[in-house]
Amino acid sequence: MSELPETAGSAKNNGRPTSRRRVLQAGLAAGAAVGVGAWRSAPGPAAALSPLAKPLRKPGSRPYPKLPAGTDTIPQIEHIIILMMENHSYDNRLGMLRRPGADGFTIGKNGKPLNTNPYKNGWIQHAFRMPTTCQNDKPAQDWLNSHLQLGTGHNNGFVESGVGGTAMGYWEKADQPFYYAMASVFPIADRYFCSVLGQTDPNRRYLMGATSLGQVNDTAPKLSDYPANGTIFDAVAKVGLSWKAYYSNQSSTALFPELYIKNTKKIVKITEFYKDAAAGKLPSLSLVEPNYSTQSEENPQDIVEGEQFAAEIIDAVMKGPAWDKTLLIWTYDEHGGYYDHVVPPAALAPDSIKPDVPKGEKVYTGFKQYGFRVPCAVVSPYARRDYVSHKVMDHTSICALVEYKWNLPAMTYRDANANPMLDMLNLKSAAFKTPPKLVKPLLDTDKGTLKCLKTGPGVIPPPDSITK
Repeated sequence: MSELPETAGSAKNNGRPTSRRRVLQAGLAAGAAVGVGAWRSAPGPAAALSPLAKPLRKPGSRPYPKLPAGTDTIPQIEHIIILMMENHSYDNRLGMLRRPGADGFTIGKNGKPLNTNPYKNGWIQHAFRMPTTCQNDKPAQDWLNSHLQLGTGHNNGFVESGVGGTAMGYWEKADQPFYYAMASVFPIADRYFCSVLGQTDPNRRYLMGATSLGQVNDTAPKLSDYPANGTIFDAVAKVGLSWKAYYSNQSSTALFPELYIKNTKKIVKITEFYKDAAAGKLPSLSLVEPNYSTQSEENPQDIVEGEQFAAEIIDAVMKGPAWDKTLLIWTYDEHGGYYDHVVPPAALAPDSIKPDVPKGEKVYTGFKQYGFRVPCAVVSPYARRDYVSHKVMDHTSICALVEYKWNLPAMTYRDANANPMLDMLNLKSAAFKTPPKLVKPLLDTDKGTLKCLKTGPGVIPPPDSITK
């Protein structure tokens, strides 16, 4: 029994964003068809304890079985907010973050990363700083390419996959000053993996239902697609708590069409988030989503627009009257085809549903392995100061946190046994009772950075980053 807290695009289309948008449209089209409404436009380090090492809990079990469902075990926090961006690995965004204890790139004497990946002809591609904040639409992260990137089990197949040298690109502090400021102040997790070695949609399904129902790529959902034990939103609502999904141009709830169909009044425009935050009336659980055409940071977007969006959301939370009882999680759905040096460890399959792989492709390890690392930070008054978590987590850890707080039954084996992120909190003391002042995002201080959307992202990879 758990102890109480301290204070009781598929390969065919290269994984591009238009594919995922069509998938979501297909999900909502299913809703429209029934009269609901149309679319509203390998092991890690020993220090990283795997959930496989713990006695297994089963789906339907509660973190604290002697307490009734709905028991609030973390009363310091009343609002949990999920802010999930798109398609970047940990090394791609935080690999150059020089925070003590954080596992980023290995840095050489010249101050540049020593990390490399080989070409098939024997050339060596070195990690390199991206020439601009724009992307070249090259990365691929579908089921096939993600497993090719795993290579021989050493993350040595990124360049040899359909991505090429672009995979080794990264951005540093000057390119994303707000993110680096946030990740330098609030606790981050350097063993937070996406849930599937695959694309956006299956990973977002794990965030909501702790299973992808076999989905491995951005394929159109069926109207009948729904987790056997419901979603985390269903679990919250069942004990009388509130939730909302705030969307900009699309809502991930459409990936489970029934979730969208039955909750259209809870799926609201992003403008409502700013109003609710300013009024101190955020629900118990929130999912906040950017404009997937311009702000999600998926290629070929300029990443500065996504950073600005995230900064606006976090600023609204920190300035709102409910800051003292709020917890926000910032992360990314998957790696986007960008390199990361940490091999994804073994994972628990959530259920007995097998991966629905494209014809001719392999099942590999199925859902018994995490995807690549993605950035993750916890923003809250109760966030642990000067802390880097090395615990193995994935998107179902967010589900687990919600379940631990309100003692909710687990949906699958994955969330039942996921680390619930509690090590990133200090519930005895609010270290950030007064919100820290973070530097502004790049777009707020340099409007000219967007020019690369017209002039191009630059030469990727730079010729001098290749050893022939």
